[in-house]
Amino acid sequence: MTQQQDPETIDWGPFGRPLFADAAARGLDRVGVIDVGSNSVRLVVFDGAARSPAYFYNEKIMCALGAGLSETGHLNPEGRVRAIRAIRRFAALAQGMGLPPLTAVATAAVREASDGADFRDEVLRETGIKLWVIDGKEEARLSAQGVLLGWPGSYGLVCDIGGSSMELADLADGRVGQRVTSALGPLKLREIKGGKKAIKAYVRETMQRLHDEMGNKTGMRLFLVGGSWRAIARVDMERRNYPLTVLHEYRMTSRRIANTHDYISKSDLQELRGRCNISDSRMSLVPYASIVLKELMRIFKPKDVTVSSYGIREGMLFEQMPRELRERDPLIEACRFAEAKDARLPGFGRLLYDFVKPLFARANWQRKRIIKAACLLHDVSWRAHPDYRAEVTFDNATRANLGGLKHYERVLLGLALMNRYTNKIDSARFSDLLSMLTPEQIKEAEVLGKAMRLGAMLWINADEMPGTLKFSPKSGELTLTLTEHARPLFGEVAEARLNALANALNGQPVVKFKG
Repeated sequence: MTQQQDPETIDWGPFGRPLFADAAARGLDRVGVIDVGSNSVRLVVFDGAARSPAYFYNEKIMCALGAGLSETGHLNPEGRVRAIRAIRRFAALAQGMGLPPLTAVATAAVREASDGADFRDEVLRETGIKLWVIDGKEEARLSAQGVLLGWPGSYGLVCDIGGSSMELADLADGRVGQRVTSALGPLKLREIKGGKKAIKAYVRETMQRLHDEMGNKTGMRLFLVGGSWRAIARVDMERRNYPLTVLHEYRMTSRRIANTHDYISKSDLQELRGRCNISDSRMSLVPYASIVLKELMRIFKPKDVTVSSYGIREGMLFEQMPRELRERDPLIEACRFAEAKDARLPGFGRLLYDFVKPLFARANWQRKRIIKAACLLHDVSWRAHPDYRAEVTFDNATRANLGGLKHYERVLLGLALMNRYTNKIDSARFSDLLSMLTPEQIKEAEVLGKAMRLGAMLWINADEMPGTLKFSPKSGELTLTLTEHARPLFGEVAEARLNALANALNGQPVVKFKG
């Protein structure tokens, strides 16, 4: 073993030094936020790598504070009692967790109700929590920042739908620009007199006004934020029999949204609710939200549509981050954190990436980050039973709460990690998910997995490179060059793994030693 290398002298490569180890990021390891919306009140406690936080605790109470607001001008009395009770519980939980002071915001219902200020004062008196009542444009800004938490440098249009309002925000060069707000929340819409025809006319008129206020925002990428949008996406998944139920980064097209709108309008909502695992209170709002989404697509004509599970709560966390942390890749930072917490030899993932990357000389930056993520995660599931370790790694990658990953990239990452642990994959069992990949991507995952499987046999320590790999497509030679220090590590198992990698590349193995 060599002495631990000073982090300041390490060449961290294009992804930079892991920031979760720095004091500024550690200060964000455990952050609690409360979001008092028109339909629900939620506590989220973020934990883990600050740039791509895990949800240490996440609880939602459906209070419907905004129900009846259009008619009475007051918060729903029953909802108000439930909200106070929920916030009191959340305050006690936060105290028990030893959290720093909670950040709490309230949106449309509280800001519009005549008794909103009184409710805010009651929350402070009963729980000690100061509730910040934000306006629609601030709500739009925070929701857009939540999108940036998952996709730094994003551009497009962010649409956040709550119970009583809907906001739009423009993203360009990773910054939030113009913002508008409206009363297109489903709680408000269902109180409109005149039935579905009147609701559709109101939505059409309001959406056109929003389009005019936003200027020329037609044909942009559209990010959907909010529980009602996620519920519609879940119905779309059910309708299509989609194999992966992770909502974050789920993509929809204009045609699919139109088909799902029709599907919702013709379905028994209770039966559909059960199949999609959507709450009664949320499902009752879905038909109204579906009308809004259909009109949003017609007016703004987005070029593509992505669902974001990150919104106002994540935006509140993003608000507290230093600029350097905001600009980091959330996927890489989360994987680094996982390696530091769970791997047997933290830090080896960086060397493993350097070891395997010559096999992917033509990879663009998007492919390189998946390769990097795989190397960082290659050993974090070592505690799983050997008979199930490969499957555990696949499940972890495809279902983990990770930002900055397209759905097919989740499957690609999971397949590479599965190949890291086994040479025998039951393709039939995973056929639905593997159908999301091209044959070339499946082969790439196999090569990456077998290269990591070989590299894992050549551990010395987290600071010393055991050797290098080089593949020449022209000659077909896969050359492994090992240091003298690593020579004893190249035994029968390592040789078998080198041969397996060479076979995956349709090449011939060559072993050399230097020094």
